[in-house]
Amino acid sequence: MESKQILALLAQGQSPRRYDPGQFIYLQNTVPAEFYFLESGTARSFISSPEGTERLLTLHHAGDLMGEASFFDQSPRVSSAIAVTECQVISVDGPRLEHILRTHPELALPLLRYLARTVRLLSSHVDDISFRSADRRLAGTLLRQAGSGAQLRTTHEELGTAVGASRVTVSRVLSRFAARGWIGTGYGAIRILDRPALEDFAQGKEEL
Repeated sequence: MESKQILALLAQGQSPRRYDPGQFIYLQNTVPAEFYFLESGTARSFISSPEGTERLLTLHHAGDLMGEASFFDQSPRVSSAIAVTECQVISVDGPRLEHILRTHPELALPLLRYLARTVRLLSSHVDDISFRSADRRLAGTLLRQAGSGAQLRTTHEELGTAVGASRVTVSRVLSRFAARGWIGTGYGAIRILDRPALEDFAQGKEEL
């Protein structure tokens, strides 16, 4: 069964809730009673510090799960999610998930794989913060946000928040990436042109 078909089972027979841009879907440090299937729209997941600074984790797009890691380990949420565009979101609680797994046991393994990808995403952020320079963090962030696609819509301010760098630094590094032919830039959008080169740079195999 393809991943899109599997995730569609979570939405089957459920009515989505609409979230307007800027509306929180879930909050950091709250106890999770459910996780979420993003049926349409774009949402932003981020971590907040006690001082009020934010670190972007990822942008979620239609077909993504959100908040599943905290739901499965039943610990307070480590991040918040907010709608970037109008979103249609379906919540999945414990009884709903148990029913789905009883009727579709083949869903269990793909869910575990999806959860593993979430853990790997968080681990990569820890690695970025601890060991990588800002330009390599930015390369990794571009690749993660683009996913399997070639284009992402974001601003220099959002990227700066994601990698812990100023907007000026982000603009300078993006210009250098563009000069190398690794990316193309436009208003509010970035296109990955040479994914292998950007991956090599993010992993320290290539110098800028």
